[in-house]
Amino acid sequence: MLMFGSVRARVTIGSLVGLLLIGTLSYHWLESWTWIECFYFSVVTLTTVGYGDIHPTNDTTRLFTAIFILFGVAIAISALGMLSDSYIKRRTGK
Repeated sequence: MLMFGSVRARVTIGSLVGLLLIGTLSYHWLESWTWIECFYFSVVTLTTVGYGDIHPTNDTTRLFTAIFILFGVAIAISALGMLSDSYIKRRTGK
């Protein structure tokens, strides 16, 4: 089990939550999608799944999405890597 009380874990989880919050709020403001659509699109974008069922419809949102992908995917991968590393270390006792 992960130690969510550690500073590293809290910062990591906070980064992921912050990214999802930024994406969700931004897409709601830029596209006027529902909150669920905005959250869904943020998750699909950050995980690089890209189903294509919803997509940006204007240049401002496309520009935001490009920047969100460049920074967000890097942060999300790093954060998930730190969480998995912490989990493996605790499981193996190292």
